[in-house]
Amino acid sequence: MKPLARYASLNKFFDLCRSLDTDPVPLIRAANLDLASLRQQDRWVPAESIVVLLEHAAATTRRADFGLRLAALRTLSNLGPLSMAMREEPDVRRALQMLVRYERMYNEAIRTRMVEAGGVATIRTRIDVGRPSDATAPQSVDLAVGVIHGVLSEFLGPGWRPASVSFAHPEPTDISTYIETFRTVVKFGQDFNGVVLPSSELDAKNPLSDPLMRPYAHQFLDDVASSHETSPIGRVRDLIEMLLPTGRCSTEQVARSLGVDRRTVHRWLAAEGHTFSSVLDDVRGDLGAHLVTNPHNSMTDISTMLGFSASSNFSRWFKTRFGMSPRQWRARRAAEDSMR
Repeated sequence: MKPLARYASLNKFFDLCRSLDTDPVPLIRAANLDLASLRQQDRWVPAESIVVLLEHAAATTRRADFGLRLAALRTLSNLGPLSMAMREEPDVRRALQMLVRYERMYNEAIRTRMVEAGGVATIRTRIDVGRPSDATAPQSVDLAVGVIHGVLSEFLGPGWRPASVSFAHPEPTDISTYIETFRTVVKFGQDFNGVVLPSSELDAKNPLSDPLMRPYAHQFLDDVASSHETSPIGRVRDLIEMLLPTGRCSTEQVARSLGVDRRTVHRWLAAEGHTFSSVLDDVRGDLGAHLVTNPHNSMTDISTMLGFSASSNFSRWFKTRFGMSPRQWRARRAAEDSMR
């Protein structure tokens, strides 16, 4: 199954594009991502779509350092519940171990590990979306390495510098942003991506840590991680919702996004008593009831967002499912709201 990533992976993307005088909307659409769903940070999308988006953004803005610039806009708090648990760890080493353990809550394509030997610690990371090399995803790699560097800087202070930083991708023409960001030796064309520092620096105590709060932070993170475990049917639902507005929502497209064949998708759904059509209908029902209630949404726009070829088809489907026309539903909800 192909890895997925949450829309939270694009945090600050719009801000960076606009600071570079670039409209982010066409880039989002070209990557087959749904603009309306961007507000739902927990929504899963194919990780490869995020990779493609960042590469297109770098090409469009003519900034080979786009991923690194995006990392510079992030803070530890952008990691959500994970940041809370990391802040309660007693030292930097434990905080990084927490990051490595739970990073897949946000992006299943990231593979990070920490290796210590001979007094040297190396935090290695790579992007795995089924491609042969990280060299095809330099922006995502730069973002991941930049985030690791940012996390270390938050714990070790703004004056901290790593011993070196390495990238597997070739050296860009302009490396000034890399030098300004890392303030150390930056190597390209290496056999790994990551940050190197003395192991002793990982022993640094975390002044924000509260031993009494640590068990509660761990329990909270475990609960969040458990609730974020997405079943196959959950992944199918998320992809259906993402693909509906594109007009390309089919079993074949969902299977392709997940890196499996149609039979596998049908087998997953059948195991839980569903068919692709029943899940599609349920997703449309949940979205349709919400969209119709909003008087600012036209019936034509709603039919498009739900993947219908014509508003008349949408109206017939809606009446069959809810026992009334979309306009009757909207009027009833408006009347109920006025009585509250």
